Amino acid sequence: MSSWKHLGRLVDGVSLIAKETAKRSQAIESARNGDLETLVTSSLKKALVSATDLSGLTKGKVREFSSPRPKESVVYFDDRTADRDPDSSSAAAPLQSPAQEQLVNVREINGNDSSNIQSIVEEKVENVDQRVELSGNLDNVGLVRENELNSEDKGNGGGGGGGATGAEAAPPVATTTKRRRPREVKVPATPFSRAFGFAALGAGLAWGTVQESAKRLVFGPSQSQDKQSAASPFLSEKNAERLAFALCKMRGAALKIGQMLSIQDESLVPAPILAALDIVRQGADVMPKKQLNQVLEAELGLDWSSKLSSFDYEPMAAASIGQVHRAGTKDGMHVAMKIQYPGVADSIESDIQNVKLLLDYTNLIPKGLYLDRAMKVAREELSRECNYELEAANQKRFRDLLSNANAEGFYVPLVVDDLSSKRVLTTELVSGIPVDKVALLNQDTRNYVGRKLLELTLLELFVFRFMQTDPNWSNFLYDESANTMNLIDFGAAREYPKQFVDDYLRMVVACSNEDRDVVIEMSKRLGFLTGMESEIMLDAHVQAGFVVGLPFSRPGGHDFRAANITPSISNLGATMLKHRLTPPPDEVYSLHRKLSGAFLACIKLGAVVPCRELLFEVYERYQFGEDDHEILSSASVS
Repeated sequence: MSSWKHLGRLVDGVSLIAKETAKRSQAIESARNGDLETLVTSSLKKALVSATDLSGLTKGKVREFSSPRPKESVVYFDDRTADRDPDSSSAAAPLQSPAQEQLVNVREINGNDSSNIQSIVEEKVENVDQRVELSGNLDNVGLVRENELNSEDKGNGGGGGGGATGAEAAPPVATTTKRRRPREVKVPATPFSRAFGFAALGAGLAWGTVQESAKRLVFGPSQSQDKQSAASPFLSEKNAERLAFALCKMRGAALKIGQMLSIQDESLVPAPILAALDIVRQGADVMPKKQLNQVLEAELGLDWSSKLSSFDYEPMAAASIGQVHRAGTKDGMHVAMKIQYPGVADSIESDIQNVKLLLDYTNLIPKGLYLDRAMKVAREELSRECNYELEAANQKRFRDLLSNANAEGFYVPLVVDDLSSKRVLTTELVSGIPVDKVALLNQDTRNYVGRKLLELTLLELFVFRFMQTDPNWSNFLYDESANTMNLIDFGAAREYPKQFVDDYLRMVVACSNEDRDVVIEMSKRLGFLTGMESEIMLDAHVQAGFVVGLPFSRPGGHDFRAANITPSISNLGATMLKHRLTPPPDEVYSLHRKLSGAFLACIKLGAVVPCRELLFEVYERYQFGEDDHEILSSASVS
């Protein structure tokens, strides 16, 4: 009888062991969850290992290797590290709050470094806040086209451009967009490597065209294609992706021009290309750590890390000309370091020529856009933007201009000269949310930010005659706690001649008053018209001016969302492209990019802004040139 008891205990013990083994078995747990594939695969592996053990081919225990941990991006330095290893190529990072990061002491070993550095590495915890800390941000990521913005908020009710609404309108609903994860890819820095990149892109596009032609021959054209895409097998989705990813890899002037093209209206650029340029606008690939260290050592010296307390190797942003990294200085300042891609400044001319060849080959750009003139302007702008010493001077100048004008509600971060050079720009790190995120806040806040954006634009052009022309929404960060707009990225800043500004102000006022004769006269003086245009062209040009002047046409608040001017401009623009006799003056390429950016931002915000009052407040204090005579209509200021 006792033997049966012992046997029963033995069975119970074996049963408990089996149950515990089953609990800890990942394969059985997977099978319990319905993943039979894992169970079968695990069983086959074990059977194979058992068979090879029995045959003598293998022996010993099976080792399980876990996935390698991702490389940590943030390195902290102390004085002992700097003294002990001045040639080290490590860097520093932003100092976040304990709620946002967890710090652990480790010894980082990286094959790209000349030595091992005792460092503190942070494991980042995803920040659920919408706040952004940026400075010296993207070079130029371009505008978001109106069709990407939320359409008219149907919950707002009607309402034209009259007085400000009394009830607070509901903020627009956030929309999800397809995002591209940046790759870590070395920047082609030599003329040969960049030329090879363009040649490979051209070959890829040609092969894609052959594939699409064969596909259409067998299956017929896709029903989802628009007219332009259906007409040319070159304009396939695969080719559009090839173009986008090649530009993101090349960076420099190639990516910059792609971003400029991305703000064109859908009627001018085929849908697949616009979709690809959406990817381009999200940012470039990032430099590998080794290449990044080489740039820092060349620009700031081998001991650059001795000037920092921390550096984050993971960029905050990567754009066409450079990428931005968080860092901390020895005196405790949180800074942003914009680091230029190697070879970009020296390859502007060749990149532009290669892009022009591609655009000519694809026949994507209408003749009315005057590609040669646009390329000339792009070349000049890129040359300025690649000079970070000039950008530092622009930023200091803008800071002084705002201070002297007593312009409240704006802040320009400080430049850190000791950590800046022609290819590296270090500035104070400022916090805030980009304009497109402000669209999620209440109506009063959106009205305030829209007003500040328009007020800043008028100040820049008609008071300072010095404008930051990059309308990227991340260059305008709203700090809700201080009720301040933090302004960053002054690489695209430029000055405008007094005579040009005089005539342009007259034209804007004439557009707001719908004065056809003055609009045509000022357009001739500015160079928009030659005087030989057809009536069709003159009518389209004048009507476009009236549409742009609509926000300034009546006193009181103008509701940008209720009176969306974008479709009207697109229709008139198509007519002007066909009948235009001369390209626009050079000054307006950057100017109109900034003005359209301000308007699109106000539309995105659904802001109600007293535009006419802001314009004539500037106009009434404006000092025209001594030799100029007033030719505005008597109803101009009303």
